[in-house]
Amino acid sequence: MTLPPFSIVKLKPKIDARRIRFGHPWVFANELVLDRRTKALAPGTIAVLESPEYGPMGLIAFNGASKIAGRVLSRNIETVIDDTWIAARLKAALGLRMQLFDAPYYRLAHAEADGLPGVIIDRFGDTAVLQPNAAWADARAGAFASSLNALGIPNVILNGSGRARSLEGLEDTRAVLSGIAPDAPLDVPMNGAIYKADLMGGQKTGLFYDQRPNHAFTQRLISDGTVLDVFSHVGGFGLAALAAGARSLTCVDGSAPALQLAQDGASAMGRADALTVRQGDAFDAMTALGEEGAAFDTVICDPPAFAPAKPAMEAGLRAYERVARLAAPLVKPGGYLVLCSCSHAADLTKFRASCLRGIGRAGREAQILQTGFAGPDHPTHPALAESSYLKALFLRVM
Repeated sequence: MTLPPFSIVKLKPKIDARRIRFGHPWVFANELVLDRRTKALAPGTIAVLESPEYGPMGLIAFNGASKIAGRVLSRNIETVIDDTWIAARLKAALGLRMQLFDAPYYRLAHAEADGLPGVIIDRFGDTAVLQPNAAWADARAGAFASSLNALGIPNVILNGSGRARSLEGLEDTRAVLSGIAPDAPLDVPMNGAIYKADLMGGQKTGLFYDQRPNHAFTQRLISDGTVLDVFSHVGGFGLAALAAGARSLTCVDGSAPALQLAQDGASAMGRADALTVRQGDAFDAMTALGEEGAAFDTVICDPPAFAPAKPAMEAGLRAYERVARLAAPLVKPGGYLVLCSCSHAADLTKFRASCLRGIGRAGREAQILQTGFAGPDHPTHPALAESSYLKALFLRVM
C-alpha cells in the first residue's frame, strides 16, 4: 500500500504520551514541537503524530492556531482520510440513531464520541444542520454534505458559528450546502410536544436534542399543575410539560425570537392559552416573581453554560448557586425543582453542591429524586470528560 506523504508532528520529549496512547483524542499545542515547519502546516492538515517513546501513534488533524492542536482521527497511520472514510463514519453514526429512535429527529453525529472530532450534526427529518467546529472538517464540509445526501438526507445546512469555531480560528458563516433551506421554522415532534426549530436563524443548530430524556422525566412529575420554565429558549421543558397536561406554563427567556417559537409550539399543540411569556433577564425575572409571591408546582432552570471552561468555573458555580437560591422559593411545598448545567468544566459533584447550597440559603430543604444526563444520541467518549457535559438534578422541595 502506498501511503500519502503525511507530514509528521512530534510530541515533546518529556511529554507523557500514555494519555493519548490509551485513547484520549486531543493533543494540546503545549505538548507538541511547534517548529517553523510545523507552524507552516495549513489548519486542518492530516499528519502523523509521533512520540519519541512510542514512535507513530496515529493520524491527527492539525491546527496550529488552536489550543487543541491535534485531533486524533485514527490510531492506524495507514488509514486513508477521504470522502469514503467520512461516509463510513456517518453511516455508522446514522445506523445507531435509527436503532434508537423511530423518527428522524436526533443528533446524528456527536463529534469525538462518533469518531468525527469537532463535528456536530443534528437531523430534522429531510434536513441536516452541520457544525464543523474543527478546521479539518470545515475544509471538508462539501464531503460531509455529499455523504449525508447519499444517506438519504437531501438538505444540508452549514451552521458555522459559536465559541468552538472561534477557538479554532474559524470564521462565522451560514450556508446551504445542498438542497434547500426551510423557509419557516420546522415542526419537531418530541415527547408528545411540538417544537419549532429555526434552522437558519436560531441558536446553534436550531433545537437542543440533548435534554430529551430529562424532558421525559419531568413529564412524570406533571399532573395538572403550574410550571415555570426559566431560560426556556424555545420552550424545551415547558412544552413537554404542556404535553403532559400542565394547567399553565410561564416561560422566561432573554430572547424574543425564542419565546415566539415557544408560543408557536404551544399553538401547534392547541395549548396557546396555557402559556405566558416573560422576556428579560432570568435572574431579574425570578427576583420579581419572588417579590410578587408567585409559586409553582414545578420550576425548571436550564441556563446556558456558566462555566464553559476551567477559568470560568468558580464564577459559574456561584451563578448556579444563585439560580437555585432564587428558584427554590418559587416552588410550592412538596413541588419539584429541576436544575440543569451544560458546563463540562463544572462536574456533577461541584454542580450539585452549588445547587444544594443555594437551596439551603433560600431556607428550603430538598431531596434528590433523579440525576439526568444527555440522551443516547449524545454518546460519551470514554476518554474525554468534556463529552459528558450535561447534568440535570430533579428535586422535591419541602
